[in-house]
Amino acid sequence: MDRLISIGELAELKAVSVDTIRRWENEGKIKSVRTNGGHRRYRLADFVEQKLGKTLAYARVSSQDLKHDLDRQDAVLSGYCQSNGWNYEVIRDLGSGMNYRKKGLNKLLAAILDGDVARLVITHKDRLLRFGSELIFAVCEYHDIEVIILNKKEDATFEEDLASDVLEIITVFSARLYGSRSNKNKKL
Repeated sequence: MDRLISIGELAELKAVSVDTIRRWENEGKIKSVRTNGGHRRYRLADFVEQKLGKTLAYARVSSQDLKHDLDRQDAVLSGYCQSNGWNYEVIRDLGSGMNYRKKGLNKLLAAILDGDVARLVITHKDRLLRFGSELIFAVCEYHDIEVIILNKKEDATFEEDLASDVLEIITVFSARLYGSRSNKNKKL
């Protein structure tokens, strides 16, 4: 016979709140068995192999000039998710990889923290964030969310990573300075 677990045990297993488990049941994502006393019980076997939630694909470009690349990323991500038969949504963002206040990024983080995501698919690691993507990957790992990076580059040496990071910082701040000057000139 299948081992039955309580709603609290399932919440702990999936690293979500009890309210999230109740919501999943109301949405029809999971099923419970009721005890004679009316308590919910869940078959453990249903959750060992089953990945609840949908696939989120995330595409980002840093400026309006690169909108064609955003469309290309969207097409690549959609094709990959469709070829795997996943229920997916592509979240598109426009903004710097150093900006943590992008609408799409916030939507992605909220879905991850709510426990609604089974996997995250991105084209490149830096499409998520220029710095700090490891933190999001750690949160995904904590919530048992599979992260798929379609175009992984070979592991770079420490020196190559450092040089790349310094160049990125210089590029971002140069762009901000140039944009600031451009706005001042337009006002004059």
